[in-house]
Amino acid sequence: MSQLSTTPDQSTFPVRARRSNLRRHALALLATDDSVAPAILRVGLGGVILGHGLQKVFGWFGGYGIEGTMGFFASLGMPTLLGALVIVSDFLGSVALIVGLATRFSAAAAGAVMLGAVALVHYSNGFFMNWSGAPHGEGYEFHLLAIAMAVSLVVTGGGRASLDRFVTSRGWP
Repeated sequence: MSQLSTTPDQSTFPVRARRSNLRRHALALLATDDSVAPAILRVGLGGVILGHGLQKVFGWFGGYGIEGTMGFFASLGMPTLLGALVIVSDFLGSVALIVGLATRFSAAAAGAVMLGAVALVHYSNGFFMNWSGAPHGEGYEFHLLAIAMAVSLVVTGGGRASLDRFVTSRGWP
């Protein structure tokens, strides 16, 4: 039986192996091909979600701004930290999607936000969006489309013209 012996100043695992592991995981997160389809999906999803982020952050397009949005989230019983993460995801995550930076992560975050919106608000309103204004509330059909787009991006990555592709093609990280 062999024993592993190290002095107190030596690491049990080589530092180089840890860096290599981190690099491998970062490359897996950013990996993508030169396909046009994911590029179309990410710009479309990012653009739509950005509108929601602008509502939440600045109150544009009929939104309530940060304070009003956080108040609404509190009325749903959502913890403050989770509400803040939703706002960050909708605003910064959508910008990251548009430019194709950390596409898989940003898409997963957008999908999670959409799942939360369905569970907390829209499921009780039924499937269809409210085109007529009565009854009050929107259904979850839009959210299902956004979730499908997000899942597709988690699988494929950002595709053509993404910062993910640019970074990995240069040998980074």
